[in-house]
Amino acid sequence: MKSSKSSKNRKIIVIIVLLLTLAVYILFVLRFSYIMITSTVDGERLDERVEAAYTQASHMPAKRGNILDKNGEPIATSSTSYKMVAILTDEWSQSGRDSNHVEEIKHTAQVLSQYIPLDEDEIHNLLDQGDVKQVEFGLAGSDISYELKTKIEEENLSGIHFEEMPARIYPNGVFASHLVGLAQSDTDEEEDDLEGVLGLEASLQDILSGEDGGIQYEKDFFGYALPNKDAQIVEAEDGMDVYLTLDRSIQMYMESVVTEVNKSNPSAAITATLMDPKTGHILAASQRPTFNATTKENMNETWQNFHVEYTYEPGSTMKALTLAAAIDQGVFNPDEFFESGFYNIEGSIVNDVKPEGWGMIDYIEGIARSSNVAFVKLFEKMGGQTWKAYLDAFQFGQKTGVSLPNENAGSNPYSTTIQQANTAFGQGITVTPMQMMQAFSALANGGKMMQPQLVDKIVDPADGQETHYESKVAGQPVSAETAQQTLDYLTEATYNPNSTTGIFHLDGYELALKTGTSEIVDPETGQYMTGPNENIYSAVGFAPAKDPKYLLYVTVQQPEMSSEASYGAQVVSNIFNPIMKWTLDRSEVSQQLDIENSGEEIMPQMTGLSVEEAHQMSQELGKEVFMIGTGSRVVQQYPIKETDLTNHENIILMANGAMSMPDLKNASKSDVLKVSELTGIQFNINGSGYVESQSIEPGTLLKEDTKVTVNLSQDRQAEEE
Repeated sequence: MKSSKSSKNRKIIVIIVLLLTLAVYILFVLRFSYIMITSTVDGERLDERVEAAYTQASHMPAKRGNILDKNGEPIATSSTSYKMVAILTDEWSQSGRDSNHVEEIKHTAQVLSQYIPLDEDEIHNLLDQGDVKQVEFGLAGSDISYELKTKIEEENLSGIHFEEMPARIYPNGVFASHLVGLAQSDTDEEEDDLEGVLGLEASLQDILSGEDGGIQYEKDFFGYALPNKDAQIVEAEDGMDVYLTLDRSIQMYMESVVTEVNKSNPSAAITATLMDPKTGHILAASQRPTFNATTKENMNETWQNFHVEYTYEPGSTMKALTLAAAIDQGVFNPDEFFESGFYNIEGSIVNDVKPEGWGMIDYIEGIARSSNVAFVKLFEKMGGQTWKAYLDAFQFGQKTGVSLPNENAGSNPYSTTIQQANTAFGQGITVTPMQMMQAFSALANGGKMMQPQLVDKIVDPADGQETHYESKVAGQPVSAETAQQTLDYLTEATYNPNSTTGIFHLDGYELALKTGTSEIVDPETGQYMTGPNENIYSAVGFAPAKDPKYLLYVTVQQPEMSSEASYGAQVVSNIFNPIMKWTLDRSEVSQQLDIENSGEEIMPQMTGLSVEEAHQMSQELGKEVFMIGTGSRVVQQYPIKETDLTNHENIILMANGAMSMPDLKNASKSDVLKVSELTGIQFNINGSGYVESQSIEPGTLLKEDTKVTVNLSQDRQAEEE
């Protein structure tokens, strides 16, 4: 009985084993059949794996196109830079001369501190990490020039290596930074190409980036190219060069003016925009806060481009457009009188800045005094729907289509009568500076409204073929006759004895100008903010008034008052006046320049020269040079090319490589401020006159948090002796 039971158990086990074997065989056949039919294993195609195993490919990156100003001056260019890394593990090293890791930490830290903006202790701590195989040096070890890399390599430091990486150079520092934008290496991508992340660098990515190429050939098991097999070569197509409408000289001057005003009257936001209203070309545009594209200083203050992304209520500068609409409708009579002060419109009160008013005044004086009542009455004369048609014709509530990302269309709530009336003096409607520039251009261009334009042309570096961006008429909201009459009345009001614009008058030039003050809505409460200077102050000017060649619009939000400017319009004028005057003077000088009579030299271009060549050229000009940087090539200069070099003006140059402290002895306060701007380092200035001493030794590497104090003395001659 027992033997029979054991035999039965063995049969069962054999049957189970046979069934399992059959099941495995069937699964194997099904799996093999699937692979044969689909050529796929775990989602990966076998033919592609074989091709990858026996095919070698080499990436050939395209060179990113340059961005240049209207005259061909460089704004953004591409080059090769290096990232420094340190190998800390000995896993890949051989002893002795072939050592591939950092062996002498203290010596390595001491040497590197002479070349990069980190002190010896900081570098020592980075290198002294026993559980880490490799370290980088952050920003201090990135964007290293070839010249600096060569100097470090000559120190023969074991374990210090350099990785080649594409770099984008912005030789002008703070220079329309949010408009031009930024291109950075995408370290998440295998090819590590430059990619635009802001401004024109982002919106023109496809034009600037080009098409990468490569070489592909078949190889054997050992990695050697197979004979009689042709390599497949795809040439890289470099990106196009983009010429902007910006004028580098005007832009550099605008940046210096805005910087100075923002130092004396720190503001929540500033914009300044200069346009040629005949073409729509933006000649210069600046904002604060901004960043230095060379040093990356203040990168995190704001990524918002105020010219197209930030919306606000424009205030009384809108009255220039209301005036144009009223003239166009035939309801404006400059000699007609009205009662100023306040006005009841369907139960809502509209006040002038002086609620008790100025009595019965005519409409020219109403423009001069910027009377809200005057423009509400003009609104009533036109009618709400007629005025709305003009707002639409001026294209408020629509994007301008300028070549910038993230443009905001603004808003125009237009339901109740008081909402409609408020828009006539710039309240309740929200706009962007670029929308205002487009609308104002109609007044300066015979009623034809020009779309703002930043790109002048695209040039193919391979064959020089040019593609021009033609100026575009965005619409014609008013007639040519209306536009001219509007300028005439604005000019008359500008020079009226009661005008609010007297502080903006420029010697030698006649302007048509309108100022503005608008309230700011608190985003938390939805109510207008109260308190002193909780406003946006602005001015728009057309010059020369009879036939404007320049249109300048400035806005300043919530400025802090100071001895330099004690009220909002004065802050605006401190930006507006020098920029408009300098631009007008330059346009005259460029046509009638007589160097022999001026007694002044013209600043040559030094960017792109070697440091030695720049020093020699400066000596020939009889000028002292203050040199920033450790590199061998000049990447920034001040004064800018082709501007007058006065007898008392020195030359400031920035070289590539790490930033280093120049010898500022005998430098003027103006020189010191320019060095501070170029480096992005805050300088504490004591006294007046010329630099007598400085807290940082010349040649010392500068870091973002470096604090520099300079002491000035009036007696420069004594110092020279």
